[in-house]
Amino acid sequence: MRINEIFYSLQGEGYFTGTPAIFIRFSGCNLDCVFCDTAHKTFVDMSEDDIMEAISAYPATHVVLTGGEPTLQLTSSLVGKLHAAGKFVQIETNGTQPLPALCDIDWITCSPKYRPVMLSHIDELKVVYQTPAQDMSQYDKYDAAVYSLQPCDVNDEKKNVETLKNAIVYCLAHPKWRLSLQTHKMLNIR
Repeated sequence: MRINEIFYSLQGEGYFTGTPAIFIRFSGCNLDCVFCDTAHKTFVDMSEDDIMEAISAYPATHVVLTGGEPTLQLTSSLVGKLHAAGKFVQIETNGTQPLPALCDIDWITCSPKYRPVMLSHIDELKVVYQTPAQDMSQYDKYDAAVYSLQPCDVNDEKKNVETLKNAIVYCLAHPKWRLSLQTHKMLNIR
């Protein structure tokens, strides 16, 4: 598998914000979003056993599969090994690829990016909210336990403040949505 990095930190966004987690960042993505803030193109080839050995250095039971787009390489056998090691497995995906057959993920965070979603189940729908206010009606068709609205960071303080204000207004007017901030950036952690 092409792994960009494995690291230990606090989950910085979404439902599990603040949770100590082991991040397995897969390299590569099938989309090229202009607002992507993740450098995920470099990689090291790692076997599933290499990955399991690397994560054994960290005490957390929460594992986040992220990228890039993890579903391009994820296998059900890796997920099985993570579960056998007592790990809770969360995936962060754009949803454009189905999960591998028999892949028993504990928490699916889907962040759609203007392409059809190929998942039959989503635990958390996380929308990257942009200014000017985007059409949110396209997300009405998704059924999830948690709806997170995350202001898009465009590396422009003035525009970021405007986007945050608009996201707050939207959440207050549509209370099924909760505000998701990228706290890892605020705390200057990974």
